[in-house]
Amino acid sequence: MSAPQSNLETLPRSIRVVLALGLVALIAFPFVGSEFYQQMVARMMILAIFAMSLDLLQGVTGLVSLGHAAYFGLGGYALALLSSDNGPVSLWWTLPAAVLVAGLFALVIGFFVVRTRGIYFIMVTMAFAQMLFFLVFDNKELNVFGLFPLKLGGSDGVYINFKPDAGLFDLENKRVFYYFVLACLVLTYVFLRRVLWSPFGRALAGIRVNEHRMRAVGFGSFGYKLTAFTLAGALAGLAGYLWGAQTGFVNPELMGFHMSAHAIMMVILGGMGNFAGAIVGAFAFEFMLELFKDLPAIGEFNTGKHWQLWMGLFIVAVIVFAPRGLLGLLARFTGRKGGEHE
Repeated sequence: MSAPQSNLETLPRSIRVVLALGLVALIAFPFVGSEFYQQMVARMMILAIFAMSLDLLQGVTGLVSLGHAAYFGLGGYALALLSSDNGPVSLWWTLPAAVLVAGLFALVIGFFVVRTRGIYFIMVTMAFAQMLFFLVFDNKELNVFGLFPLKLGGSDGVYINFKPDAGLFDLENKRVFYYFVLACLVLTYVFLRRVLWSPFGRALAGIRVNEHRMRAVGFGSFGYKLTAFTLAGALAGLAGYLWGAQTGFVNPELMGFHMSAHAIMMVILGGMGNFAGAIVGAFAFEFMLELFKDLPAIGEFNTGKHWQLWMGLFIVAVIVFAPRGLLGLLARFTGRKGGEHE
């Protein structure tokens, strides 16, 4: 069963070497980069986890979601609601709780949306995400069944005054937090690569290529897609939790359409279906974003103010000249279309 041209599931040895060198660079970066750039790279790694969670849907299963940011925001809000103004809460129960909350919401929403296909799936995912967005945006406090008051902060958002308490290590230390995020990134990547080459992952790839044929040979596509949707939502919740812990602030924009669109662009930029592309795409998107925002003015024309224009042109160029994304472009230069299964 062949994968579509836009997917590069198997990675050539040269790309794996580049990824290993990138990991070494990330490990060494805190010793050479300033604290400001450490935080920037940590943010890129969090967004890379978010992009990988979407790639499980978009690149592996073939489901394009315009509402994936809802679960990213839910992870951040779960941390905010579980946190206390008097001191830090434990990482070891709040992190699983945030992932569970995002996963449960994805399970419930997915039960309805995975029954749809194509443009209908895209629009329904966006509709559910917008419902959650406005639920948070319009309510500073929400009483659940009149028993559980949730301080959502409305459009102003919610502050998180303390990073979670890990006990064994201090997440208030920015270098320690950096390495914790890096560990989460690596573990998420390894987990998703194992999923990709498991029987479950192969079934998802088959659904992407030809769902009708998979159903004809006896695979229940609904269950597979719902499981992928739930798992993707849970991992997005992990990224949202880390985002809230780093920034100390969450607001409804984390659930907005623009955040979902950013994730889609990250996946497309890097290359779909292999998860390494999502990491490359997240780093490339954030790097180009900072680069375009800092462009100098030309006469009276403020080029940095129009960074969206340059970013759009950059993304169009990648799509036109490198349909497999930046990782596929690198694979093309190596002279190989892909190696054997890892």
